[in-house]
Amino acid sequence: MINTYTSSEDADVAIAAARAGAEVVRGGYGQHLARIDKGGGDFATAADLAAERAILDVIRSTRPNDAVFGEEGGQRGALDASRQWLVDPLCGTLNYAVGTMVVAVNVALRGGPAAVADPFTGEVFFTDGVTARVRQDGRDTPLTPTAATRLVDVNLDPPFPHAPTFRATDLLGHPTFVARFRPRVVSSTLALAWVAAGKRAAYVTDGTDLSDSVHFAAGIALCRAAGCLVTGIDGAPIGEGGPGVVAAADAETHELLMSMIRPR
Repeated sequence: MINTYTSSEDADVAIAAARAGAEVVRGGYGQHLARIDKGGGDFATAADLAAERAILDVIRSTRPNDAVFGEEGGQRGALDASRQWLVDPLCGTLNYAVGTMVVAVNVALRGGPAAVADPFTGEVFFTDGVTARVRQDGRDTPLTPTAATRLVDVNLDPPFPHAPTFRATDLLGHPTFVARFRPRVVSSTLALAWVAAGKRAAYVTDGTDLSDSVHFAAGIALCRAAGCLVTGIDGAPIGEGGPGVVAAADAETHELLMSMIRPR
């Protein structure tokens, strides 16, 4: 069967799915939630699982022929499907489990529209693949990146696949970084949406092949559509197996960060 959905229609699905997950996350906040150990100090909660089910319900009802890869449930549908949704039902699980309201619900159609929902502000950041906006209280507002805040989020969570060549902790102590920016550690890819929205000047993380990651795909799509400069920590376009992500509000901020990450 050939799918003929428009990018705007797919964006609506991403928004609806992210909102469904966010409603579950918001409803479970502050409750004692069972933890499911994933090993290596990582875990999911009952809210992660319930939010993913709510997201899947939306996608199945509107896009029954599409494949889905969810952080908790894994692959559903063909691995080589032309249309695959990437779902992270609760990014920032540790924050959530200890009562910190800094989490995101990420839903992205690979290579297409995406949405990032903040369960506690009610904001849904979304892109149709061309434009990027935030929806709140029934209003859509274009996302406008700016480095004016000088706040840079740096992911300090392991693993650190490119150490010792790149260590996020070294960036925080770099004299130029200290003089120009102020570090933040959100521990959620909500920070990528904040770069697109002008709430952060940049976001930096290590990692491998993050463009197709359930954690990062939606945020990367938002940043690109908003006009941010997004590369790997090597300064090259993000692609299969590429190292990390540097998402900056503008070229000047990106160049300055790269001069510290990869000094000439």
